Amino acid sequence: MAENRRVVLASRPTGWVSEANFRLESGPLPRPKDGEVLVRNLWLSLDPYMRGRMNDTKSYAAKQEIDQVMVGGTAGEVIESRNPRFAVGDKVAGMFGWQEYGLSDGANLNKVDASRAPLSAFLGVLGMPGVTAWVGLLDICQPKAGETVVVSAASGAVGSVVGQIAKLKGCRAVGIAGGKAKCAYVVDELGFDACVDYKAGRLNEDLRAAAPKGIDCYFENVGGEILDAVLRQMNAFSRIAVCGLISQYNATEPYGVKTFQSILTNRIKVQGFIVSDRMELWAKALPDLIGWVTGGKIKYRETVAHGLENAPKAFIGLLKGENFGKQLVKLA
Repeated sequence: MAENRRVVLASRPTGWVSEANFRLESGPLPRPKDGEVLVRNLWLSLDPYMRGRMNDTKSYAAKQEIDQVMVGGTAGEVIESRNPRFAVGDKVAGMFGWQEYGLSDGANLNKVDASRAPLSAFLGVLGMPGVTAWVGLLDICQPKAGETVVVSAASGAVGSVVGQIAKLKGCRAVGIAGGKAKCAYVVDELGFDACVDYKAGRLNEDLRAAAPKGIDCYFENVGGEILDAVLRQMNAFSRIAVCGLISQYNATEPYGVKTFQSILTNRIKVQGFIVSDRMELWAKALPDLIGWVTGGKIKYRETVAHGLENAPKAFIGLLKGENFGKQLVKLA
């Protein structure tokens, strides 16, 4: 009998996540009942939001329970079906979490056309991260041609798409990333106008040079000192879409923003958002993203770990900024 390997949350982290917070288990392969399908997961998505779910605190979504499969997006293939909507061989994206097989009644399971793009792309640029970029930039920030758009974590799965969409809309795109290699990738391969290396120790000066006319739109993924630096240079009536605060996810003490007054002085619109709150926009965002990707107007990069057993290590690396682009685990 085939087995289903899965990674569960063994304990809640205090501060930084460690591999000891996870446990790899094996169990029997689930069998579909009437109306259900069995999916072999081929790809697992790793995303920063998973860190917040590991805490025992109130948030926008249910916490990750101890001894339960870690939450996460997956892409795979239907290998057994008792649901008329799905056939064996269909490629699908769902939320089966950190495991090699998943059982579904078809709810929240979506067929994807893997002939148009690699299956893994439907967990990145053509999935939740890509739609997050589209919603945060175009629906919340609403940039106008000629404006300056700044995005932190610019080489990541979301940030890399934000900057490229900004360029498509006629804006000046400025990234913030950690290290010369990431900044070179953002400018030379993705086509940003500039990129600030926050690890170089000249964040305020370099950001001022990269955005000499100030900042009109800021897509926030990081928080902390980077948010402070950006707030110092925001223009009047500028907009900030708060997508993530990854610098704070493993902090034992929250960072106190020092330049909050800029929000009042510059009459800045600041809005936090969760892309799952705007499901009605996915039908508008995905055709745009598919067209831009297949037309070569948006490029993307993936960092791939191999094997479910390596998911915890890859996840910790993601939180430390070790990935380029989308972090994935190849399961088969």
